[in-house]
Amino acid sequence: MKVFIILAAFATLAAAVELTDTQKAELKERAKACAGQEGVTKEQALALRAGNFEDADPKVKCFANCFLEKAGFVVDGQIKPDVVLAKLGPIAGVDKVNAVQAKCDSLKGADKCETSYELYKCYYQNRAEI
Repeated sequence: MKVFIILAAFATLAAAVELTDTQKAELKERAKACAGQEGVTKEQALALRAGNFEDADPKVKCFANCFLEKAGFVVDGQIKPDVVLAKLGPIAGVDKVNAVQAKCDSLKGADKCETSYELYKCYYQNRAEI
C-alpha cells in the first residue's frame, strides 16, 4: 500500500493522462526503490500526494530527487527538459508540457534534493495544464 501511495503522488507528473501498464510498472518500481532508499513514511507520502508542501522533511525532498533521477528527468540536480518532453510530450501533448516547463524548469534549491522537490511541487501545482 505504501508503494501505491507514493506512486500516486508522483504519477501527478503526468496528471490526467492514461499511463500504459508498462509505464505504471516502471513508476511502481522507481517509487519502491526510492521509498526504501530514503525511508519516507506513509504519512509523508500521503501529504505529498495531497499536495501538502508546507512541512517537507528532507527525506521527502530526497525521495523526490531519487524518483526524478531514476526517471531520467533530473541528473545531478539539473532538470533535463529534453527528457521530460520526450517522456511526457507524447502522453500529454508537447505544447502543454512546454508551458509547464517554462514555469517550472528554472527552479533551483539549496541542493539537489530541494531542487527536485521544488520541481515536483511546481509540476504538481500546474498539473491541470498538462
